[in-house]
Amino acid sequence: MARLAGRRALAAVPVLAAVTLGVFALAAASPFDPVRQYAGSAGLRASQDTLDRLRENLALDGPFTEQWWRWLTSAATGDLGQSVSLRQPVAQVVGERLGWSVLLCALAFLLAVVLGAVLGVAAARRRGGWLDRCVTGGSYVLQAAPPFWLGLLAVWFFALRLGVLPAGGLTDSGEDTVTAGSLVRHLTLPVTVLALSQLPWFALYVRQGVADALHEDPVRGARARGLRERTVLLGHALRSGLLPVLTLIGTRIPELITGALLVETVFSWPGIASATVRAATATDFPLLAAVTVLATAAVLAGNLLADLLYVLADPRIDPEEM
Repeated sequence: MARLAGRRALAAVPVLAAVTLGVFALAAASPFDPVRQYAGSAGLRASQDTLDRLRENLALDGPFTEQWWRWLTSAATGDLGQSVSLRQPVAQVVGERLGWSVLLCALAFLLAVVLGAVLGVAAARRRGGWLDRCVTGGSYVLQAAPPFWLGLLAVWFFALRLGVLPAGGLTDSGEDTVTAGSLVRHLTLPVTVLALSQLPWFALYVRQGVADALHEDPVRGARARGLRERTVLLGHALRSGLLPVLTLIGTRIPELITGALLVETVFSWPGIASATVRAATATDFPLLAAVTVLATAAVLAGNLLADLLYVLADPRIDPEEM
């Protein structure tokens, strides 16, 4: 397993380099000029010589390949460059926001996996019953609902109509510090909405996997030995039915990141989403590259985690063949 992780880490290096090159190429093809975005209204009156000097000072001169190579070599030494849109070092921008995004995604993903497993097992146990129909129908409805719509609906109902939870942000009005109580209250809605956007996949996969496992020979043998139904369900059928879900974990990471960007925007969560939007609209090359690297690394790490969990769950799998 250590060799598997090492091989994946080595393979990730050229992937990340190619992804950042694509970011610089797309940003260079954008009709927006990052120098004029940086100068603001003053850029409308500035001369071309002034803009050229500013472009050189911001290291935005030259073709995009030269800018990319300059950024890549600096990033290898830990210098991610200067954010043009936020006028801060990129490392500082990412450091201030990444932790809040990771907290939101981790809690939402854990809630989706646990709740999806519980609902999937309950639906598979009484396949065709009213609970199975409710879980299946509700999952299909949630699959079709975009995260931003769920977020707006949650804000309208829980914050505006009932007034029991805050509509967004990290602290209440008049508060300067984040307390445990305010953090829990402000996290409740975005975590729930993001978890609901991921829940249907886990519920449906667990339901199908456990339902199929209940008809396999090992489960029938366990029942024939007189084991309790709960032991058969949780000790035999669930373990076999969760194997497809382990692969699903890696494939849901990109969707989780996309959903997190939308949810953070709706709830004004101080994560990486606001920086991503600013970087995209201002063609902020260094910040765009850093955010893209983080997202790509998260996807690769999710796929690796899924493979490692699959190896641990199924001893028949040889890590050397993956």
